[in-house]
Amino acid sequence: MGATLTVARRELAAYFATPVAYVFIVIFLVMAGALTFTMGNFFGRGQADLQPFFTFVPWLFLFLVPALTMRLWAEERRLGTIELLLTLPLAQWQAVLGKFLAAWLFCGIALALTVPIWITVNVLGDPDNGVILAGYLGCLLVAGAYLALGAAVSALTKNQVVAFVLAVALCFVFAAAGSPVVTEFLTQRLPVLADIARGLSISDRFTGFTRGVVGARDLVYFASFIGFFLFVNAVVLDHRKAD
Repeated sequence: MGATLTVARRELAAYFATPVAYVFIVIFLVMAGALTFTMGNFFGRGQADLQPFFTFVPWLFLFLVPALTMRLWAEERRLGTIELLLTLPLAQWQAVLGKFLAAWLFCGIALALTVPIWITVNVLGDPDNGVILAGYLGCLLVAGAYLALGAAVSALTKNQVVAFVLAVALCFVFAAAGSPVVTEFLTQRLPVLADIARGLSISDRFTGFTRGVVGARDLVYFASFIGFFLFVNAVVLDHRKAD
């Protein structure tokens, strides 16, 4: 894990060496706060919980995380530094995992900066902090799922814009797969696909965490999702290297 952590530290430092990290954090915090307190009617609800916040965070990640991942491998390929990275004394999976962990830790830092909202809820009422903690865990897992998917897409192209658009589209598919509109449409025409869509839906899996339920099936789902797309990432890099 030493080489993996070295790559992770290098990548995390690279985020904060450019305006990317600060722009991402500012946009995330401003939009999360604005949506929570306005559209989420945080104060008007009169309930001591963070449901309005958790409602919008996965959808914010839907657009912000691909903006984070679009440069992971696309930029390395465009600049030609990917060959140098993969010739270093580290396994390919270590480079993939290191970049992923750096991006995931960065998302964790952004989430940690929203803790003042949690403190506000405790000042104004008596919330169930266990439910809130489970919700934060769910947000972190959703970010990890989008990151793994976005990283795999970034490895496919040298163009960051293409990587961003494709990642947003695919993340949206997995986020909206369990929505009533999609499931009702599929139920009327292809019932088998409706069940598959519900099973693959990130939003449905996240809902349990917002209710304070940390289910083993949901944890296995997110672990499998992240592991699968990291594997795809490694396979794509290996194929590109062979080319």
